[in-house]
Amino acid sequence: MANQEIARRRTFAIIAHPDAGKTSLTEKLLLFGGQIQVAGAVKSNKIKKTATSDWMDIEKQRGISVTTSVMEFDYHDYKINILDTPGHQDFAEDTYRTLTAVDSVIIVVDGAKGVESQTRKLMEVCRMRNTPVIIFVNKMDREAKDPFDLLDELEEELVINVRPLTWPIESGPRFKGVYNIYEQKLNLFQPSKQVVTEKVEVDIHTEDLDNHIGKPLADKLRSELELIEGVYPEFNVDDYLKGELAPVFFGSALNNFGVQELLDCFVEIAPSPRPVQAEERIVMPEEPKFTGFVFKITANIDPNHRSCVAFCKVCSGKFTRNTPYLHVRHNKTMRFSSPTQFMAQRKTTVDEAWAGDIIGLPDNGTFKIGDTLTEGEILHFKGLPSFSPEMFKYIENADPMKTKQLNKGIDQLMDEGVAQLFVNQFNGRKIIGTVGQLQFEVIQYRLENEYNAKCRWEPLSLYKACWIESDDPAELEAFKKRKYQYMAKDRDGRDVFLADSGYVLQMAQMDFKHIKFHFTSEF
Repeated sequence: MANQEIARRRTFAIIAHPDAGKTSLTEKLLLFGGQIQVAGAVKSNKIKKTATSDWMDIEKQRGISVTTSVMEFDYHDYKINILDTPGHQDFAEDTYRTLTAVDSVIIVVDGAKGVESQTRKLMEVCRMRNTPVIIFVNKMDREAKDPFDLLDELEEELVINVRPLTWPIESGPRFKGVYNIYEQKLNLFQPSKQVVTEKVEVDIHTEDLDNHIGKPLADKLRSELELIEGVYPEFNVDDYLKGELAPVFFGSALNNFGVQELLDCFVEIAPSPRPVQAEERIVMPEEPKFTGFVFKITANIDPNHRSCVAFCKVCSGKFTRNTPYLHVRHNKTMRFSSPTQFMAQRKTTVDEAWAGDIIGLPDNGTFKIGDTLTEGEILHFKGLPSFSPEMFKYIENADPMKTKQLNKGIDQLMDEGVAQLFVNQFNGRKIIGTVGQLQFEVIQYRLENEYNAKCRWEPLSLYKACWIESDDPAELEAFKKRKYQYMAKDRDGRDVFLADSGYVLQMAQMDFKHIKFHFTSEF
């Protein structure tokens, strides 16, 4: 029973550049997850202006994702957990952490723009972890690059072998549909956000194909499919599972075209929950005892209750409601009376969850990103670092009557991993460090709207924050005295050196040989 439950889990992240149409793909996958009534009809007769996964007001206003959303649904015999990540590069850290909690990834690429810089960076993280990747080339109903050029670009830019499993017939206004190489069926395109197109079984070597798309396009399709068979290796599931080969699908997510083909193939070939590396040992999903780690914390999913939720990836065994589990960092047992599973911000209480599932645990400040829960074993899961920020500003209280609200807001948002907080040891001022400018705007907006607190930013010119440690206490003390103006503490009380230029950092590394400078918080 346990092994069957685990085998039907599919947990994956959707990653993309913000303009690639990831939101449309997520929406359509959710529609297949129980909102399609009969072939050709969708229960919702209006497509909402904002995605189910984008639930914060600021996301709706900007039309972007600023936080990872977690959604689950059943599809045929499978239980699917989607983690919809922010595409904007300013929120890359949230996405990196999310990739530690999934077993596979779907990358969305714009058919006209091809591979963009953010996608390249995220692919590097997938490669580091050998995460299996499927690529969905979106927006084929608009003018797109030649599909063969796109495949070359994918191989070159993402450094992975590719194999098309569907093939487009033209693009833009001439887009006729896709031929499903995997199922050997023709899917004819009809522009509609509401209707699921029907598949036509066609022998491509007969005149039947000519009748559907016309002889010139039929001849072109036959020669392109021949070329694919000659140039690209046979699709091998093992190569995909090792992260060495990426199957490629073409479609138009906005028009609900090519998405079902992607989903049907995905549930068949994608990995069920995989082993997870802890510092002490490798944890296998089939183990009977529950283990899990917190990879994300979200404040104010329900603004009326100011509640925080810690998202826990179940790594092994079965999680059961109201059962005592060990919080390893605090070394104390905890029970959870209302664990939840999510459809974006709509949540339902669950009694049990299996390896591969993502559950939300109510958090009143007990959790930090990276915390482990077990049935008693001392385990620490790896790979959830905070990166050295690249932008810094002093945060000041703009309304002295709301100091308490501001401090609570800063604490909860820092718990989420939105940014990092340092306290300057020289003047006691609070410094916020982020990966990108947009994060400052999000923090200010959320403090005002969720905590009723106002802040203002003061510019601060710094090059890098790095955590320092040394086996030589005297040298460490000498360094801290000499760099007193540039020393800070992080939220865990660790020493952080705030270098104001690359040259200053280089000289410090040369002058103090016994001090280790770390550029992620995990060391």
